[in-house]
Amino acid sequence: MAYQTITTEANEGLTVITLSRPDVMNALNTQMRAEITDALRSAAQAARCVVLTGSGRAFCAGQDLGDRAQIAEIDLERTLRDEYEPMLRAVYDCPVPVIAAVNGAAAGAGANLALAADVVIAAESAFFSQAFTRIGLLPDAGGTWWLPRQMGFAKAMGAALFADRIPARQAADWGMIWECVPDADFAAHWRARADHLAKGPTVAYRNVKTALRGAWDRNLDGQLSLEAKLQGECGMTNDFKEGVIAFLEKRPAHFEGR
Repeated sequence: MAYQTITTEANEGLTVITLSRPDVMNALNTQMRAEITDALRSAAQAARCVVLTGSGRAFCAGQDLGDRAQIAEIDLERTLRDEYEPMLRAVYDCPVPVIAAVNGAAAGAGANLALAADVVIAAESAFFSQAFTRIGLLPDAGGTWWLPRQMGFAKAMGAALFADRIPARQAADWGMIWECVPDADFAAHWRARADHLAKGPTVAYRNVKTALRGAWDRNLDGQLSLEAKLQGECGMTNDFKEGVIAFLEKRPAHFEGR
């Protein structure tokens, strides 16, 4: 599929999806949401790691508010159900690790698109903002689900009500994201992180995601039972055998991804 609002790069198990509407800070419109969804679903079939990042000075400014006529007619409930939900599920349900490499502003639905990823790595100059109340809305695109889980209830409530900018360094200190990286090192750093995952034990990564993503909904007995089942699957893989042999031989493991 030829994309108009994003670009994709695939190499050695790594797929990089770049939001590419820099003139509007990569704001999300109907076409971009559909293209992100399609690119993620396609990458899930072949990649061993996926990166979402932005072009220009922003990661994503959220919903495109530039077309006043379109905004006046928009059905927010339908848009969230039919356009945002498939995109967010494509990120969340991706069977391989997804990194959000946040290169700049991540606001509104753009912030929550990033938080849907498994790992968020942000440039030090980046920031996150739940800007919704500024236009009379509540956080959407999964924001009311991600925020209290990733930064605690008190901080989530403050972020939602006040719509303050949260600098990347503060976001990392609060546990909202995985790490904040100096701008000069950002591109090389996220790519090295992504390359590491793209060469890792794919079944183990998939099972890590399954176990951790659903941990909030299970009691201890349920979680222990799931761990045993998933670990049994991992133990049957060539990657487990290679990992043990590499450990005993004191060398790096060379995982096949199965």
